Amino acid sequence: MKAGEFNRRVQFQRGTLVDDGLQAHLRWNKTDPSQDNHGAPRWAARKDVSDAERAQAGWIEATVVSRFTVRSSEFTRGLTAKDRLICGGLTFDIQGIKEIGRSELEITATARADL
Repeated sequence: MKAGEFNRRVQFQRGTLVDDGLQAHLRWNKTDPSQDNHGAPRWAARKDVSDAERAQAGWIEATVVSRFTVRSSEFTRGLTAKDRLICGGLTFDIQGIKEIGRSELEITATARADL
C-alpha cells in the first residue's frame, strides 16, 4: 500500500480481563474509554466492505464492516480479536487479523453505525 493511503488515525484499545469466579471476561471502561487505550495512535488505511441492517429481537441494527491496513510492527503483531479500535468516532470490534506480505497487517472489524 502506498504511504499516502495511510490517512486515518486509529487508536487501539484493550479491555481489562476480569474473573468473577464463574468466568473470565473483558471489562471496558465506559466512564473514561481512554483508560482502555493500548499504545499510541497508528496510521492506517481504511476500506469499508459492507453496511448491513439486521433485525434482531424486533429492532434494527446498522453495522459497517471495514478493513484496516496497518504497518506490521512488534506492537501491531501483538493485537488480537479481543482488542478493538477507534476510528472516526466509531468503535470497531476486531473480527480477524491477517498478514499481508511481511510489512503490513489487515484488520477486519465491525462497528455499530447507528449509535
